[in-house]
Amino acid sequence: MIQELVGLGHRIRDLQPTSSRSHDALDNVPVSIDCIIDDQGNFKQFIPHESQMTVGERISAKKGKARLLVDRAEEVLEIVDEREKNRDLREKLNKQARFKHSLFREKLRLYSQLKELMPVNKFYESNRVNGVQKARAAFSKLEDKEWQGNIAFLIAGESKRLHEKDRVLEAIIERYQRSMTKIRRPRFARCSVCGTTSQAIADIPHGMIKRVPDGKASGCALVSYNDSAFESYGLKGNENSSICTRCAKAYVDALNWLLSNGSLVSGEKGKKSYRYTNRKNISPDTSIVFWLRDTVQYDLLAILDNPTEQSVHALFDSVFKGTEPSKFESDTFYALTLSGAAARIAVRDWIETSLDTLRRNLAQWFQDVAVGGFDSDKRGLIIGFPRYSSLIWNIKGKSENDVQHGRIGTVLWKSAVMGHAPPLWVLSSVLGRIRAEQGHVTTERVAVLKLCLNRRPNQQQGAKHMATLDDSNGDIAYTCGRLFSVLESIQYHALGGDVNAGIRERFFSFASTMPSTAFGRLMKMTQHHLSKIRGEKPGLAINLDKKLQELVSKVEGTRLPAVFTLEDQASFAIGYYHQRHHDFSVTATSKED
Repeated sequence: MIQELVGLGHRIRDLQPTSSRSHDALDNVPVSIDCIIDDQGNFKQFIPHESQMTVGERISAKKGKARLLVDRAEEVLEIVDEREKNRDLREKLNKQARFKHSLFREKLRLYSQLKELMPVNKFYESNRVNGVQKARAAFSKLEDKEWQGNIAFLIAGESKRLHEKDRVLEAIIERYQRSMTKIRRPRFARCSVCGTTSQAIADIPHGMIKRVPDGKASGCALVSYNDSAFESYGLKGNENSSICTRCAKAYVDALNWLLSNGSLVSGEKGKKSYRYTNRKNISPDTSIVFWLRDTVQYDLLAILDNPTEQSVHALFDSVFKGTEPSKFESDTFYALTLSGAAARIAVRDWIETSLDTLRRNLAQWFQDVAVGGFDSDKRGLIIGFPRYSSLIWNIKGKSENDVQHGRIGTVLWKSAVMGHAPPLWVLSSVLGRIRAEQGHVTTERVAVLKLCLNRRPNQQQGAKHMATLDDSNGDIAYTCGRLFSVLESIQYHALGGDVNAGIRERFFSFASTMPSTAFGRLMKMTQHHLSKIRGEKPGLAINLDKKLQELVSKVEGTRLPAVFTLEDQASFAIGYYHQRHHDFSVTATSKED
């Protein structure tokens, strides 16, 4: 896993040769406020703006360190929000600011030989009154929202910030390379990823990874040895991971890129939202990042959350007719399921498969979740493909249980990408939601039930649930579900829509779990409903009775079981849904005629 992340990190650097990613000593640094000074260190003004990514010094672990020329107000101006009412807390914040500012000033002294930094040195030292003191007074007058973000120095009349100048960046690289030669050699000098000894392993955290779900805003570490409890065999610090500094920073860059890569897109009403390209959020505490070995940009998985008829049929053609470009055939697909765990990252799952297998699994996924539903606009049955995120929400309970949400999303993800069969507890969760909502069988729930049944290990050859009504399916549970739908329809025509609690609300759970007891009672009730319809609409009564007898004949001679298994209950729900939407379509067609 680390090896593939390192490879991705190097490819990202190659695609951006002029960016900060081209050297381990540099990084992308956000800037939200420009501090304008002149060449004598006189403060002119602050210019707040939207956060902009710039090239600056890389800091792998911020604690006890400072970045050259770019940082927050605490470090740059030794200032905190004085509006804090708690005196003890305010004093604590001031103490932290003094310490952080001292680190910032010490970093400046290390580069005091640079003539480019002379205005900043005057700003802090020889011209303090018109420099830093005047800046502190002006900063306190900024609006609350303008306090946030990093501050950078900009000489009046110039376009390039001080920390972006070529000589400053060269000095940062030179100091970094000198520091690397002073790091002690570990017991195992070779990197376990690249196998080289060109760079010693730095005894520092590998790097902080940001935007991890449910992780710290300052970042989380995938690999960290901040306590002796995490060390083994007498090895110290990062000797336990046996990875060189260059490879460690490459995988950190790769994860940061995967978790943030994307762009703003406009919705139907023009509202802009951020769409991730290599990341899929499945719950507040779990995200999946994915990429290809040879191709950086390949947005195949967007189809899971936007499965249009055209895109799905194009996928079917590419798999079954071989129309996909052959250059992708030999590529490899990778995916990581990540969650935040305090300051660390928990890796829940790792997937590695060929791109050709992925495409075939996705095609099979859409075949298994395809469900026909009645479309009132088109007045007929339309086979649709539910969105991946909609499937998760239709299984998850109403409680805000992030753990359950993440588990469901991870299981369905592996079903889509790897072709795995969902475990039995997924079937139980869907049926539990249906019972809790008094027989509310949605398209998404039928799709998941159909997926579970079609991929069960004991599935007989050819005995699969179809997307629409299958009259040839003789499964007793499926037929009972259809029969229950007809009984509900008879009650509706007899009593109208003013019934407080109909057959579905009162008897769905009963009929789907204990059919032999439930259907005896339901059939007696139905005869009374049919008698009422005969007196008002004889023709309709004949049609409904004919449909009822057709289904009853399918179960005659077969003893209804006392209890349905979980799989039988799923078949019952699918049969109920199929018959219900089939009847909707027939009714709409007959009205048009």
